[in-house]
Amino acid sequence: MKVLITDKIHDAGKDYLVKKGFEIKEIETPSEARLIEIIPEYDVLIVRSATKVTKKVIENAKRLKIIGRAGVGLDNIDVKTAEERGIKVINSPESSSVSVAELTILFMLSALRRLPDAHNSVKEGKWEKKKFMGKELRGKKVGIIGLGRIGKEVAKRVKCFDAEVMGFDPHLDHFEYGSLVGKLEDIFLRCDIVTIHTPLTEGTRNMINRSIFEKSKRGIILINCARGGIINENDLLWALDEEIVSIACLDVYEKEPPDNTLLLNHPKVILTPHIGAQTVEAQRDASLLLAVKIVKELDV
Repeated sequence: MKVLITDKIHDAGKDYLVKKGFEIKEIETPSEARLIEIIPEYDVLIVRSATKVTKKVIENAKRLKIIGRAGVGLDNIDVKTAEERGIKVINSPESSSVSVAELTILFMLSALRRLPDAHNSVKEGKWEKKKFMGKELRGKKVGIIGLGRIGKEVAKRVKCFDAEVMGFDPHLDHFEYGSLVGKLEDIFLRCDIVTIHTPLTEGTRNMINRSIFEKSKRGIILINCARGGIINENDLLWALDEEIVSIACLDVYEKEPPDNTLLLNHPKVILTPHIGAQTVEAQRDASLLLAVKIVKELDV
């Protein structure tokens, strides 16, 4: 069977497929027109986030049996059209759970200890020891929105710091790592730190908005390592200026790369360029787990 890989993936998955007898072709991020032209000869298409697998691409796939996304999320794939044509869409979301959870903890500690500001201060030749009085994670109330794989990994790590964990997930009635709250507003009202780990859907788009911030306790730390668009960025700017949010830590944005200059330049915002899954281990696992699933699905 022939496999087309259009975004760079770790060699672990490619090596596994070759050992199983698959023929692999790599073409990095082809245009839609180019992908439409070449897709008819392939049985499997593997992408990450750059390649857009559109309706036109899928409709021109004569032999395609599987579309695989190495990692989390399927928002760059027209899943509905694929399913209508009997094409299986699979991914490997479990691969990045630990790496995203670790980045979330890093954000918590960086915000509490004002690490970016302290770093810049020393780089500028200053020695402002008294200025950077920090806080401990111990004893804080950490609210986790979304208690799937990543949310649970975050909870486990937060517990190690002797912090209290509170969770919100309307799909669960039990949470082994902390207490469940029934309303999203309760997380913001009761917690010192709030971290988001839900997918971006029509139900979660702009879920964190001015209405939620207006019901929040003051001075919270807000973290988003999930998807841009869950937090309304203009409402977040308002909450920062009103000191409802003391520090916002963002790995994801409504538009990527972000162009909201007010947010990018805000002194109370810590930013990273969507690197939650950017670890060697996560990329290896994303590639290999997807390859294993493809082989199992095709019963090769």
